[in-house]
Amino acid sequence: MFDFLKGSETTGSGASEKKELSIEKRLLLAFVLMGAVLFTTPYFFKTPPAPPAAAKKGEPAPAAGTPPQTAVQPGAKPPEPAAPSAAPAGQVSAQREETVTVETDIYRIVFWNRGAVVQSWVLKKYKDSASKPLELVNTAAAPQTGFPFSLDFKNTKPAVDLNNVLYAVNKSDDGLEISFEYSDGKVSARKTFHFTKNAYQSQVTTEVHSGGVPVPHLIQWRGGFGDMTVPSPVAAQHGIYYDANAGKLVTTEAKEAKNGPVSVVGSFSFAGLEDTYFTAAFLPGSGPVEMKTFDDKAPTPHNSTPEQLTGAAVGGEGINKMALFVGPKDLDILKQVNPKLEQVVDFGWFSFIAKPLFLVMHWLTDNYIHNYGWSIILMTIFINFALFPLKISSMKSMKKVMALYSKHGVNPLGGCMPMALQMPFLFAFYKVFSIAIEMRGASWLWVTDLSQHETIPIHLLPIAMIATQFIMQKMTPATTGGDPAQQKVMMFMPLMFGFMFYNASAGLVLYWLTGNIVNIAQQWFFNRTAVAADVAQSVQVTKKKNGRK
Repeated sequence: MFDFLKGSETTGSGASEKKELSIEKRLLLAFVLMGAVLFTTPYFFKTPPAPPAAAKKGEPAPAAGTPPQTAVQPGAKPPEPAAPSAAPAGQVSAQREETVTVETDIYRIVFWNRGAVVQSWVLKKYKDSASKPLELVNTAAAPQTGFPFSLDFKNTKPAVDLNNVLYAVNKSDDGLEISFEYSDGKVSARKTFHFTKNAYQSQVTTEVHSGGVPVPHLIQWRGGFGDMTVPSPVAAQHGIYYDANAGKLVTTEAKEAKNGPVSVVGSFSFAGLEDTYFTAAFLPGSGPVEMKTFDDKAPTPHNSTPEQLTGAAVGGEGINKMALFVGPKDLDILKQVNPKLEQVVDFGWFSFIAKPLFLVMHWLTDNYIHNYGWSIILMTIFINFALFPLKISSMKSMKKVMALYSKHGVNPLGGCMPMALQMPFLFAFYKVFSIAIEMRGASWLWVTDLSQHETIPIHLLPIAMIATQFIMQKMTPATTGGDPAQQKVMMFMPLMFGFMFYNASAGLVLYWLTGNIVNIAQQWFFNRTAVAADVAQSVQVTKKKNGRK
């Protein structure tokens, strides 16, 4: 169920499944092993009753104010039934259930007037992992959690279940604004949604009153969010809010609310839900706002077994008026909505490398190369040549550490140095391929998605990576010295790396493979120039100084 590089924990029905190691831990473990070798997740508004029938002979006369009955002549056609009387003053509701669709250039949203909720929210420009239009609503969770934009009440609930009544619907002529209204004369509620034709930002207003007094409430999106077709949707989904006072993004998980919903109140620039590539974030503006996280155990359309999905609710006032972003975690788009919203793209510990790396590749692809696969290759070549002087320096400095290994005349770190220099870039590339929406679905030659492993039966890139690593080791005999046993163990390392990278994202393997090819060319240069001779000479001098022949 898991790729080797996607360390996560999936829970279902409260039970923990096997926890896989992340690539960082796997790579760290690999280098620890190398070091060991070398160093030892109705209420219905009742329709007012029809007017009572006229009294028959012998029955009491109609009450005062009752319209007189019109006599029907024998053989005449009976009169048409009277239309239902209008609702009493102050009462507003619909007479029947209905769905209303709002369609823009980028959205297709289906609203349901029972509860004034969203049954479906599709991003038209993106596909899910099954190559179908991307549905962000977990429709399978609705029976347990309700649909998005239902209401959660902070203290006392109104006497009417506002998540189950039939709202009257009003849609603007341009189809971009829709409002829902309900009132029984005492309890009233109104929800308004305003969209634009080609933007991922909208405006949402909810208000609830009881006896004319505002009723504090939050807007809910329960049962998970995002692409439910990925192998482990639970691992990718979180609650999020940006604490403006602390200046940082905070993520929450369903397991934090296993003993009940968890609330936090503060000055938040935005709050909502995310998965790996998409987010639904409310932007409340100024003033305090409440963010509530739920542990929603519910199925998904692709897994009938309940999973521990994250739910969220945002708001807290009797009238909540907020901007809403529902869309891709694209830096260019996020920046236009709100600069703080860029924080949802988390480049991790190596952000100081990963973010510039991504921005340069993004710039190259947009302006010159127009393909992320070739951008990866070009960036890898650039990185390796930028590190070229360090590699030469590391070889020349071998003589300074040879005294530590005078007994064997070997420098184990010499062969590892080129690999060690690339490790920060490896982690940075891994993060980019894990979170950048631009990499999602980006193709290169036979690779259909650089953010995922190859879809062909045999993954060619990892096999080529293994082959090039063997070639590299064959070309660097001096770094493994004269110990045949040590050489045999080191020759096993490419197989271990191939095993770890076999199900990695194709873009990550392409980076490492390209680096191997560049290193082969550089090693060929080392072996056929004065640099190699200088290093060999330094080794011989060190041996003689230690009395070895």
